[in-house]
Amino acid sequence: MKLFIDSANLTEIDEALQRGFPRGITTNPSILSREERGDFREHLKRIIGVIEKYGYDIPLSVEVFSTRPEEMVAQAEDFVRHLGHYPQLNIKVPIGWDELAVIRELRRRDIKVNCTCCMSYNQAIMAALAGANYVSLFFGRIKDLGYDAAHVVRQVRQTFRERNWPVEIIVGSIRHIMDVNEALQAGADIVTVPPGFFKQMTQHPKTDEAVKQFVGDFSKWLGRSS
Repeated sequence: MKLFIDSANLTEIDEALQRGFPRGITTNPSILSREERGDFREHLKRIIGVIEKYGYDIPLSVEVFSTRPEEMVAQAEDFVRHLGHYPQLNIKVPIGWDELAVIRELRRRDIKVNCTCCMSYNQAIMAALAGANYVSLFFGRIKDLGYDAAHVVRQVRQTFRERNWPVEIIVGSIRHIMDVNEALQAGADIVTVPPGFFKQMTQHPKTDEAVKQFVGDFSKWLGRSS
């Protein structure tokens, strides 16, 4: 059970890594497009720099930004050429018929693959059979379709475990804290979470109430004993 940071923002990543809980980072073209415009390869190098600053050895997923298979392979090679010094680099490739050949080719070249944009059980299975190291199921978008996203996660997990496939399930498209809870309880190996949720995941009004009471009671006691 692991939590990844779904962000390319250096401040958000730094703040999360300071706190010790992240086990990986995922990005995509949309996430990268929210950052200051420039050479995206250099920005990804800066992300790796933050990871190394805190002594982590965790997966970093970066996604191709083409729909043409030959360009996907070329972009993946370009990522590896610029970022290959980082051993935990994973290339995100969306699921699709032609994309299965991309996954196979990247794995043939010993490039780790995170197959993304999976919305169904059958897509996850096809990605795994093609050789993906990770399959990313989009929890919120599956719900948008009217399906039980947790059930899809459970189905995929059961198949992977029964066959002892060395593939990890990442759940993304998180929109509520409850999505994180449901995905983990359904058996996701990893949930990749927008950083805005992390602080909320540590908070509860009853916790604040209890801490205030404990500190207040002891402060009064110290005052009486002084």
